[in-house]
Amino acid sequence: MVGIGVAPAAAQELPTVVLVHGAFADNTSWDGVAENLRGRGYPVVTADNSLRGPSVDAASVTDVVESIDGPVVLVGHSYGGTVISNVHADNVEALVYVAAFMPVEGEPVALSLDPIRFPVTALVPPVIGLSIVDDASNIIGKNVDSYITPALFRPFFAPDVTEEQAARMAAHQKTIAAGALLEPSGPPSWANTPSWALIPQQDQIIPASAERFMAQRAGAQATEVPGSHAILVSNPGAVADLVADADAGS
Repeated sequence: MVGIGVAPAAAQELPTVVLVHGAFADNTSWDGVAENLRGRGYPVVTADNSLRGPSVDAASVTDVVESIDGPVVLVGHSYGGTVISNVHADNVEALVYVAAFMPVEGEPVALSLDPIRFPVTALVPPVIGLSIVDDASNIIGKNVDSYITPALFRPFFAPDVTEEQAARMAAHQKTIAAGALLEPSGPPSWANTPSWALIPQQDQIIPASAERFMAQRAGAQATEVPGSHAILVSNPGAVADLVADADAGS
């Protein structure tokens, strides 16, 4: 019973969750996660990721985050982890990495796939193809981008989703500038922001052992689950659970 003259306590406002997709994907890859989070009351924003390189992409996501009034939980999948590691915004209260890169300063994405330390990634021909694309961010207006061969998308990127889902994902995939994987990352935001990591044990794109190494190095709280690199599609509930854990623990 509320005493006379005492207002009832207001419910704590939930942070906005900003979702950043990775390479060979687009914002639709977050649909299941976004629906789950909204069902829990979280405001959700999916940030566009042009996949041009950490500095360009992080600047774009920073603009999105800084436009939000209130705290943010920033979530990155795959290469999106490199992007959120380069976002330094005062309202980010927690970082969540989903099958993602967590680079240190000066480390390009390609170095995190070191085949000497970790199992070989599937991101090699014929799984990966190259194409010339228009690119306004490049001084010559063109760029060399990589993509996943559609016929090989499901076996290597998303074996735990249905054929129909995988076909949609392959059709929606955005190509990534080859140079984005070689650009050194900047000072990591995880160095001064609480971080969580979801590691799918059957990931063929970023080997689970590489994800464990990066999470441990960053001091992130890691959770492992069965699943592929497309864990955000095959098990959106696990991603949403970790976001809620990050919110509660930050």
